[in-house]
Parts: sequence; C-alpha cells; structure tokens
Amino acid sequence: MTVNRPVVVAVSGVKNAGKTTLIQALLPQLTEAGLTVAVIKHDGHQFDPDPPGTDTGRFMAAGAAGTAIFDGEKFKIVKKQPVAADMLISQFPEADLILLEGFKHTAWPKVEVVRGAVSQAPISDPATLLALVTDLELHLPGIPTLPLGNPKAAAGLLLDYIQKERKRHA
Repeated sequence: MTVNRPVVVAVSGVKNAGKTTLIQALLPQLTEAGLTVAVIKHDGHQFDPDPPGTDTGRFMAAGAAGTAIFDGEKFKIVKKQPVAADMLISQFPEADLILLEGFKHTAWPKVEVVRGAVSQAPISDPATLLALVTDLELHLPGIPTLPLGNPKAAAGLLLDYIQKERKRHA
C-alpha cells in the first residue's frame, strides 16, 4: 500500500496515559487493513540499548562508537550520536504509517490519550490534534473524541487520515 512517503502521526499524552497500550492495540488493526507500520518511541531519559553482559553491550562499554547485530530476518544498529525524529523517520521508507510515541510538544499531527487516572485534560496544542482518546467526557471544538479501550475506532480514524493525506500529496 506504500505510495511515496510514510504518513506520520504522534500518539501523545502524559506519562502513564496509555500511549504504549493504544499503539499495541492499534498495530493489529492497522496491519490487518494492509498497512506497513513502524513505531518510533522517544525516551525522555537515557536507555540502555545493549544490556550489560551481551556481546554488543560489552563492545559499547569498551568504547565502540556503534554496534550492529543481525540474523536472517532483523537487525539492530546502535550508534552514539545526536539524533532527531526526522532521521529516524527516514529509516522506514517502506512504511505506510509511522507512529511516534510521545512528541506531545511537536507540530506532528496527534492522537492524544487522556486517561482520567493520570490526567484530566489534553496537553497538546489543539491545532495538532486529530483526536482525543479518553475515558473522560472531554470535547474540543472540531476534534473527535474516541473511547479509550476501542482501538478499532482509533484505527478507523487513522485509516481515514492516511487516505486524506495520500490524496492531498498525490
């Protein structure tokens, strides 16, 4: 289904709002619709891409600027260098859709998760919102509100958005 470039949408919200859970639930819906989907997660802290004790972890600890590990079906490259979302997005030209996890204060179009147990209102710029996914009675003018726990509704919204974006860029 890939045309030219992937459509990029952020799944945003405060910490523990349910971003990962929503993305995980969306993936089967979107892949069953025939899409190739990649996910890029922003970590606001440092993460360890190569656990201590693994060969690649030992190489990095010994001073390697980067490592790669692969088998016949997948690979992972770890490099110590500054990185921006655009560079990571360019690594997935085969994708129809790239979901960014986080990125709440960026200009990317967003689906924001607002779960009552951790937040009461959206935090993203309303101009960037495609929809709110929430368990609260929230309504913003012109922004669809979708029920938390219904990934089919969110997937449908994303499929419609992808079609509109493809027509716009055709």
